[in-house]
Amino acid sequence: MLPAAANRMTKTYTIRLGTADSAAALRRAAEVLRRGGLVAFPTETVYGLGANALDEAAVARIFAAKGRPANNPLIVHVSRTEQARELVTDWPVAAEKLAERFWPGPLTLVLGRRPTVPAIVAAGADTLAGRVPAHPVALALLEAAGLPLAAPSANRSNQISPTTAQHVLESFGAAEGQGEALIEIILDGGPTTGGLESTVVDLTTTPPRLLRPGLISPSQIEIVIGPITRTALSLAAAEQSLPSPGTQPRHYAPRAPMECHATGGRRRVEDLASQGIRTGWLALGESRAVMRPEIVVASMPASATEYAAQLYAALHTLDAAGVERIIVDLPPDEEAWLAIRDRLRRGSAP
Repeated sequence: MLPAAANRMTKTYTIRLGTADSAAALRRAAEVLRRGGLVAFPTETVYGLGANALDEAAVARIFAAKGRPANNPLIVHVSRTEQARELVTDWPVAAEKLAERFWPGPLTLVLGRRPTVPAIVAAGADTLAGRVPAHPVALALLEAAGLPLAAPSANRSNQISPTTAQHVLESFGAAEGQGEALIEIILDGGPTTGGLESTVVDLTTTPPRLLRPGLISPSQIEIVIGPITRTALSLAAAEQSLPSPGTQPRHYAPRAPMECHATGGRRRVEDLASQGIRTGWLALGESRAVMRPEIVVASMPASATEYAAQLYAALHTLDAAGVERIIVDLPPDEEAWLAIRDRLRRGSAP
């Protein structure tokens, strides 16, 4: 049975920590979470869609709201390392070292799941993916709620992740006056700074395995715990649990079909435009002059860190511009660009 307040419209609160209004908004959001509702909130990576991780019915609402396949696990967010230890069956030395070095931060650790965490969180697996986020609003919400929060990205399944509160509203169409809300509250903490989802490392294997590249590189992890397996896992069958969020062949995808070009996409962009096809161009480097009205250019930074922070916002902008195709200048095949290339590859998969 849905919480009584689920029929209300989505409320968005701008959060400025330290103000009375924001403190009140955090209390309201905490109340929603404690009675089984959904709250969207910013992390340092992307906006998350949170529910009480210990409430099976609340977690099921995440899957229903997103249209998320039941075999795709969720990441559990906690405010302190001690809370993460309480949710897992063991805490190896590698986990302690990585948590000490990277938490709070964009690193998710996969460990054994205690039975107190419902199986739905892990898509039926006996493991648990967890992290301590670095965003002050996320930490304030976790403290106010006093709960671990299961929180995937706050968007429809397989679509572009949200890096602003407005992206969340656009994805779910739950603004006031537009019908029944799937999300009761959105906490607007401004644009996220990281822009890409967390790195996921499985510590239940020897050596540990990289499941999803993210803002923390494999080399940074290896400096702390030694060699890890970097090769991608073979995907599970459709009825089996995936090893980690973000491992589907197609994910992080814009509405318009997307193509990646290792040698630059200008020729392909011009060819499509000559056919009268409205084309978005994710151009790497400085802005390139384009005279055709059929072409919409998003100039991306040459810095991997800045590119990551702007990628999803740029794709949202191109989709909003109504382009029929998106052409991408593929960044260099270097470790600094590993997570970006992963997202572009999945976003352009058929």
